[in-house]
Amino acid sequence: MSQSAPPGNSARRVLFASLIGTTIEFFDFYIYATAAVLVFPHLFFPASDPASATLQSLATFAIAFFARPVGSAFFGHMGDRIGRKATLIASLLTMGVSTVMIGLLPGYDSIGVLAPALLALFRFGQGFGLGGEWGGAVLLATENAPPGRRAWYGMFPQLGAPLGFVCSTGIFLILTEVLSNEQFLEFGWRIPFIASSVLVLMGLYVRLKLTETPVFRKALEAEERVRLPIADVFRKHGGRLLLGTFIAVPSFAMFYLMTVFTLSWGTTHLGYTRAEFLQFQLIGVVFFALTIPLSAVLADRHGRRLTLALVSVVIMLFGAALGPLLGSGTPLGVIACLSLGLGLMGLTYGPVGTVLSELFPTAVRYTGSSLAFNLAGILGASVAPYLATWLATNYGLASVGGYLAMAALLSLLALSLTAETRERDLNG
Repeated sequence: MSQSAPPGNSARRVLFASLIGTTIEFFDFYIYATAAVLVFPHLFFPASDPASATLQSLATFAIAFFARPVGSAFFGHMGDRIGRKATLIASLLTMGVSTVMIGLLPGYDSIGVLAPALLALFRFGQGFGLGGEWGGAVLLATENAPPGRRAWYGMFPQLGAPLGFVCSTGIFLILTEVLSNEQFLEFGWRIPFIASSVLVLMGLYVRLKLTETPVFRKALEAEERVRLPIADVFRKHGGRLLLGTFIAVPSFAMFYLMTVFTLSWGTTHLGYTRAEFLQFQLIGVVFFALTIPLSAVLADRHGRRLTLALVSVVIMLFGAALGPLLGSGTPLGVIACLSLGLGLMGLTYGPVGTVLSELFPTAVRYTGSSLAFNLAGILGASVAPYLATWLATNYGLASVGGYLAMAALLSLLALSLTAETRERDLNG
C-alpha cells in the first residue's frame, strides 16, 4: 500500500481547510464578544444600572467557555473514534446554527425573560461547537505536517483567530458607519450573525473534500483506538492534561483582556466612541497576525518550551506596563497597549496548538488536546472580562496587569515541568 497522502490531502488543501474553519469559528465567536459589550446589555438585559447590565451580558459571554470542555469531550470522542473529518464537519455545523439563531432572537421587550434564557442556550451551542472545532483543525494541520514543520503547519489554525477578529470587527465598523445608533441596536447587529451562514457553507464545502490524516489512518490500521478516550486521558494522561491547560492559560487571558475588556473600558471610562476603539483594536490585531508566524518559526527552530517560556516572562513584564499605557487614555498609549498585548498574544498563541497536540498519543490526541485548550479557556478567559472590570473599577488598572502577570507565571511554572516535544513522533 502506498504511504503517500491521497491527492485530496495536498498541503495547500489541508492548510486552507484548517485556516478557513477556525476563521469562521472565531468570526462567530468574536461577533458575540463585540455584541456582548455594545448591544446585549441594552437589548437582553434591561436594567436601571448600565454597569449591572454589562456585567450580566459578560456573564453570558462566559457560558461558552464552560461549554467548550463539554464539546471537547463529545467531539473529541467522535474525533478519536470515528475520525477527524466527520467531527470537523459536525462541530462547524453546531456553532454555525447556534450563531445564526442568536441573530434571529427577539429581545427582552418582545419575549421577556425567555430572551436572555435563549441567548444563554445558543451561546452554550457556540461554545459546544468550538470545543470540538479547534482540536480537529489543529490535528488536521499537525498530523499532515512534514518533519521539522509541525509548528509551522500548526500555526495555520491559530492564524484563523486574528483573521476572524478582523472580519468581525470590520463588519461592525462598516455597520457603524452606514447605520445610525438606533438602526444598529434595532437590526444592524443581527447582520453579521445571520451572514455567518454563508461562511459556514464555504467551510463545509472545503472540508467535505478532505480525507483522513495519515496519522489517524495509521492508527486505524494498527487498531489503536480506545473505547472511551476521555477516561483514558484522565486515567493515563492526567498530568499532561493539567500541564497543557496551564500552558495555554495566558493565551486566553491576554486575548480577552485586550479585546473584550479594553473595548468595554475604552468606550465607558476612557470616553472613546465604538468606532474609534474598534479601529485601535484593528491596529493591534495586525501585530497579533504578524507574530503568530514568527512564533512558529521560533518554535520549530529553537523548541516549543524555550519559545513559550521566554514569551511568558515578557508577558509578566507587560503586565506592569498595562495600567500606565491603557490608563493614559491617549490614543498613542491605548494603541501601544493593544499592539504590545496582542503581539505577545500571537507569540504565545502560535505554538500552543502544536504543543498540545504533541503531548498526547494518537488514540486520545483529539480529546486530550481539545480538553486542555478549552479548560484553559475557563481559567484564562471565561471570567477575564468580568474579573478585569471588577478589578479595574475597585483597585485600578494596575490590578488587571497583575492578574495577567499571574496567568503568565502559571504558564511558566507548567513549562518548567514539561519536556520539550519538538522531536516527538505523532505516530504513537
